[in-house]
Amino acid sequence: MASAAEQLAANLNFSAFAKADELKKRIWFTLGALLVYRLGTYIPLPGIDPNIWEQVFKSQAGGILGMFNMFAGGGIHRMAIFALNIMPYISASIILQLLTTVSPQLEALKKEGESGRKIINQYTRYLTVVLATFQAYGIAVGLEGAGNVVSDPGMFFRISTVITLTGGTMFLMWIGEQITSRGIGNGISLIIMAGIVAELPSAIAGTLELGRQGALSTFLILAIIIMAVAVIMLIVFVERAQRRLLIQYPKRQVGNKMFEGQSSHLPLKLNTAGVIPPIFASSLLLLPTTIAQFNAGKGPEWFQWLTTQLSHGRPLFLVLYLGMIVFFAFFYTAIVFNPTETADNLKKHGGFIPGIRPGERTAEYIDYVLSRITVIGAIYLAVVCLIPEILISYASVPFYLGGTSLLIVVSVTMDTVAQVQGYLLAHQYEGLIRKSKLRGRRK
Repeated sequence: MASAAEQLAANLNFSAFAKADELKKRIWFTLGALLVYRLGTYIPLPGIDPNIWEQVFKSQAGGILGMFNMFAGGGIHRMAIFALNIMPYISASIILQLLTTVSPQLEALKKEGESGRKIINQYTRYLTVVLATFQAYGIAVGLEGAGNVVSDPGMFFRISTVITLTGGTMFLMWIGEQITSRGIGNGISLIIMAGIVAELPSAIAGTLELGRQGALSTFLILAIIIMAVAVIMLIVFVERAQRRLLIQYPKRQVGNKMFEGQSSHLPLKLNTAGVIPPIFASSLLLLPTTIAQFNAGKGPEWFQWLTTQLSHGRPLFLVLYLGMIVFFAFFYTAIVFNPTETADNLKKHGGFIPGIRPGERTAEYIDYVLSRITVIGAIYLAVVCLIPEILISYASVPFYLGGTSLLIVVSVTMDTVAQVQGYLLAHQYEGLIRKSKLRGRRK
């Protein structure tokens, strides 16, 4: 009986999708924009020798370059015009969110609604240009100092590199905004996910090749597959999990009519911070290793010892990685969710939590609940990120999708599927409304 109902629902969704012309146009537009992005990751930066750069990259792929290359879809490995990817825009967005909590002017803009949000988005674009310019100049200087990678080093190469990489980032930002408005899903998130997924087939092929050569046992490959499936199931379960606080609204009188009190829920996600904590933790921990690799073993002995201990799989790396994930989970949750503001909004609209006094006591209760579910979210992030890290380090598994990548891919996929279902549901409602209007006219 259940299978028959599921089959009927699937048939209805398929028929609705076949008739939803706008949804199909949005999907085709999204696929076309992502194709343009992927083509850009294969256009090399002018003035460099790709063969020499590939040798330099392989020697430093274990540092922060390898992590950013994963998010850039191989753009750094090929040193393409999209090597910076969309990361400067994400950094600018996070910085603006941090400044909103400490700047009264930005906080006032945030409370203005749509007009304030447009101004903050414009500030984010300006900051993206600044960050991308600095990062592009650093890449140009680093390329000039990395052996014979640059054929003609000098100011002209630096200026052209800055213009090319900054322009590539701004173009990707524009593509992401176009996908969000004219396509399906969040454009920025889809660009990052497309870069990660694009490198997955080669990683799987490399792992299977090692198994064929005998470097990896069949049991270990099966363990990798089981672990990946288990981690994906855990991500889906936790990302959909919510702690719902009951909100009650009192009776109200409009004219001579008395309306009954209504109740709703305030949903609190278990993982409010999303994927930001592991990204921040990885970036900070891999930075010393990358600096040491660029210096080719130079520097004081204590710095060399520290970079050795902070390499992948070392106990100090795992402990600090765990601690930073937990810290940033609480830190970023405190930034993106303000219990006092939520309590004030509830009080303005007459809503209250049963048994809790409106105002300050409500804010304290929301903060109490949020702090405890954030503990669960931080543990979940630590488990998802540390299990692949341990397996990669101690079992010598060249597994491309770590915990951070799985988080991004699964979360973005779930959000995009939810948007597609929303469009299908809206299309079905439009069809029902049209049918009812036609019946009314016939009568």
